[in-house]
This record gives sequence, structure tokens and C-alpha cells, in this order.
Amino acid sequence: MTKSISQEEALKAYREMLLIRRFEERAAQLYGMGLIAGFCHLYIGQEAVVVGIQAVLEPQDTIITAYRDHGHMLAAGMDPKGVMAELTGRIGGYSKGKGGSMHMFSREKNFFGGHGIVGAQVPIGTGLAFAHKYKEDGGVCITSMGDGAANQGQVYESYNMAALWKLPIVYVIENNHYGMGTSVERSSAGPNYYGRGQGWGIPGEKVDGMVYLEVKEAAKRAIAHARSGKGPFILELDTYRYRGHSMSDPAKYRSKEEVDTVKLKRDPIDYFKEYMIKTFKISEDQIKMIEDEIKAVVLEAVEFSKSSPEPDPSELYTDVLKEENIFS
Repeated sequence: MTKSISQEEALKAYREMLLIRRFEERAAQLYGMGLIAGFCHLYIGQEAVVVGIQAVLEPQDTIITAYRDHGHMLAAGMDPKGVMAELTGRIGGYSKGKGGSMHMFSREKNFFGGHGIVGAQVPIGTGLAFAHKYKEDGGVCITSMGDGAANQGQVYESYNMAALWKLPIVYVIENNHYGMGTSVERSSAGPNYYGRGQGWGIPGEKVDGMVYLEVKEAAKRAIAHARSGKGPFILELDTYRYRGHSMSDPAKYRSKEEVDTVKLKRDPIDYFKEYMIKTFKISEDQIKMIEDEIKAVVLEAVEFSKSSPEPDPSELYTDVLKEENIFS
């Protein structure tokens, strides 16, 4: 890994990855205590993907993803207190406690979810890219999906439309090697997801999604392509999730040795920490200070989520429909 970032950026990236890791670990604890209900999909292990991509986005760019979304929210700058409060179903959450883990939004941060149906976010993201082109605002839509969603039919319909109209969109495939409990080798006849746009002339690239700098540089190339008017780009990130598909998944379809090997040899946070220590001579005391800082932020989010009241039953009838012309 070459030294292509400043010490300031390195520390920022480390903080953001560590925040996602510690936030998700605490979310797992709250789920086990019964304070988080419903589905809960953790992002532990994939932190370098969202942090690397977010590092090269512009303020007008939009983001949309699937249900493994907490990391995306935090990387986009959404308040950890609001995210945790939404997980626990409280009024202080981003969807007033009505969306839960899979359905949070922030127009302020241009984050459009969080979607529970596999692959459903892809045509919506394509629509966001159409809006960027229509309004000529220079924005690009980052539309993320997993390897399982990459096999869905609506993905290829979206590829066709995006290529036909040269929409400013980057399709990010977070290949964590398992679609629910099925490995990519058993579910995909051709697992080179980055090359699946060739029939429409969509270029693609595959990079190591566990290395922050590689993700960042690849995202920079992909976004520049889309922003320049050349149309969509497919970016496949080779990553790995440490936990099961969701909190209810014991992940017995893979060995403990497999997971431990990835943690030991490819962990994105440990890898980046060693890079910072070697490149910028960051001390262990500095690392400890950041860890303490992040611990305090997550604890504050937990306390806020516990103290925020549950939504009044009348909230069932709010935010159901809003008429708005997004092209005005």
C-alpha cells in the first residue's frame, strides 16, 4: 500500500471504520437483550467498503443500499444516536421508530435507504441517477447490493436502462461470499459480478474490499467515469462478513477456521491500523485515544436510544404519503 493519503485523512478513515465496528458490536448486544426487535443485519468485517467509497463522494451525490445498512448510514455522516434510536424503535430515530434496522432515510445526507427486499434498491437507485441527469446537478448515485442481489432480474433491467441513457450511477456489489447461507460458488454460474455489464457496454472492476486505500482509489475511478457522462460503472468489492446473514443466523454453513483466517489475515481495521503505525508513526497512545473516543460516542448513542420514548400510536398515520415533484 502506497502513502497516497495524509495523516489527517488516515485518522478520519480509521475513526469511521472503528465507529461502524463498535456500533455494530453494541447493536448485537442490544439485540440479545431484546431491545432491538425484528431483523438486524450487521456490517462487521465490511467497514472499508463504505468508508472508502464515502471518501470520494461529493455533497450532491446520493446513496442507496440494501438491508445491511447501518455502516452505510454512519459513513454518510448520519448521527449514531438517531441510528441506534431507530434500531430500538424510538421516536428519536431517523424514521421515528417506525422503520427499524432496514428502513432508515436521511434526505439531509442524501441517504435513501435501507431496503428490505433483495435487489429492490437497484431500480430505485437507477431512478435517482436519472434524476441527477435530468436536473443536471452533477451528482452520481452509489447503488450498493450484495452478491445475492446481483443475481436478481431487476438488476439487469436496471443495467440496460442505465447504459441506454448513460446515467451517472455506480453499481457497487459487496461480494461477501454468501447470499444468506449459500456461497457464491453454489449460487452463481459466473461469479465475476463486475463483468456482468459487458452485454450493455458497462465497464467494471474488482478490487480488495478489505483494504481502504484500494477501495478509495477504485471508487475514485468509477465515480469519475459516471460523473463525466460516460454512463454506469460496476464496482465489485471482495469483502467478508464476520457474523451470520442476520442476528438469527448461526452461520453453520461455514467453518470457524474460515472466519478466523479472514479475521487474522484480512481484517480491514487491523490492516489499516498497522498501515498508519508504519506510515505515519501513529503511536499506540493515539490509537487508544481514538478507541476511547469511539467508545464514548457509541455509549452516548445507546443511552439516547434508551431514553428516547416510544412513538405514539398516532404515528401510524403519519409519513404515509407525501406528494412531491422531485424534478422541480
